Amino acid sequence: MPAPSAATASESPTAHVADLVIFGGTGDLSMRKLLPALYHADRDGRLAPQTRIIAMSRSGLDDSDFRGKVEAEVRPGLHAGDAEGWERFLGRLHHVSVDVGDIQQAGWGALTRLLAGREDIDRIFYLASPPMTFGPFCRAVHEAGLVTPRSRVVLEKPLGRDLAGAQQINDEVGAIFDEHQIFRIDHYLGKETVQNLLVLRFANAFLEPIWNSLWIDHVQITVAESVGTPGRRGYYDHAGALRDMVQNHLLQLLCLVAMEPPARNDREAIRDEKVKVLQALRPISGGEADRFTVRGQYVAGQVDGKDVPGYLDEPDKTAPTEASRRVETFTAIRAEVKNWRWAGVPFYLRTGKRLPHRRSEIVIQFKDVPHSIYPGGSPNRLVLRLQPSEGITLHLMAKEPGAGEVLLRPVPLSLSFADTFRTRVPEAYERLLMDVLAGNPTLFMRRDEVEAAWRWIDPIIATWESGDALPEPYAAGTTGPAAAHELLGRSGRAWHEEDLP
Repeated sequence: MPAPSAATASESPTAHVADLVIFGGTGDLSMRKLLPALYHADRDGRLAPQTRIIAMSRSGLDDSDFRGKVEAEVRPGLHAGDAEGWERFLGRLHHVSVDVGDIQQAGWGALTRLLAGREDIDRIFYLASPPMTFGPFCRAVHEAGLVTPRSRVVLEKPLGRDLAGAQQINDEVGAIFDEHQIFRIDHYLGKETVQNLLVLRFANAFLEPIWNSLWIDHVQITVAESVGTPGRRGYYDHAGALRDMVQNHLLQLLCLVAMEPPARNDREAIRDEKVKVLQALRPISGGEADRFTVRGQYVAGQVDGKDVPGYLDEPDKTAPTEASRRVETFTAIRAEVKNWRWAGVPFYLRTGKRLPHRRSEIVIQFKDVPHSIYPGGSPNRLVLRLQPSEGITLHLMAKEPGAGEVLLRPVPLSLSFADTFRTRVPEAYERLLMDVLAGNPTLFMRRDEVEAAWRWIDPIIATWESGDALPEPYAAGTTGPAAAHELLGRSGRAWHEEDLP
């Protein structure tokens, strides 16, 4: 079966002409991720000469000021030695000062004039802003007459705080844009290893016969961060690890592992199968939340040999509140997909801050051989590393060289993308931005997918919030609270902690 389009759509050499309008264009996301990704795409010939990048913000900058800001803040991290290419990229940049709440403001007229006469090319509105601005922005560009049949809108996470909030945002945005024009972005889906998971599964015949409950013991999905939340308590108190990471990133990875092979190679088939996985997740609520979920909050400890404060003592402009005491900076969940392929196979999800290492990976743990004739063997394991050093490792059993007794040792067969292909691995945002320009929604979430994820998450949140229990403390620099290890230990399993950088 051919590899899904998700694996190849971003590699198309076609350079699509567009006006890319970034709302929040001077913000952190734009300066750290979007503009560097667009520069690399430009350097590699993926932006058409007529494509422009228009930043919107309330900063009062003109084009020259904005280009100077990009020169000072973005270029140093790019190693942009090609002076001609850098000047070409700067020439694409424009800035318009706009207050979304005031449609009569002069900035809207300036944006209208800047876009005038280009209605026959793609017009992309990228909302690099908080979710409460999504609806008002879409209404404002509609009232300004800037939405064309060739317009698209990109929504950053988080999409609401619960199902009701997500539905409200979807309704507000959907009142202006049709569903095929809405691109809900999750940057994890742009990572090389995630796309290679699809190719690994659906372009190689040997895995499909064993990709099921007969041969797989369990699956682990870990997104670990060594950083804390300094200066972000106001946001994190109202989000927490479950909303911030599990509802989107980890559930998306679970879907790609568990989904059925798509019936055809088109843009909706993969998204159809992902929704089916979310709908098949066993609900977790009430007493089951106590058995199958773990909450933790980091206290003072050491990370990379440095003393770091606990969550409540992180430097922030606001003092800790009751919400601060109750928010989880770590969560682990035992999930189950209730269908024929995965019946009885637990999916362990884990994410947290102030853990020993920054690491994102998917571990497929296979069962023991049915009858082993060798002592000391261990089950095979497939590890897909998303970050750092993206790659795939298959752990096999092999005999140690030497005469005499047969001694077995696990041996890794590794595929490092950087070493194997000897080419620059594009950042996730670069790949996804190119898919937006191409109008390819495969790696973006559909409305029913987002809402299905919230339907599974909401009962867990409701159970946590209705009780008096606080998150279990864990020292910064450790692998999380003891309850997270007990979650697997009860069934004789353990978290994968090997091969850390």
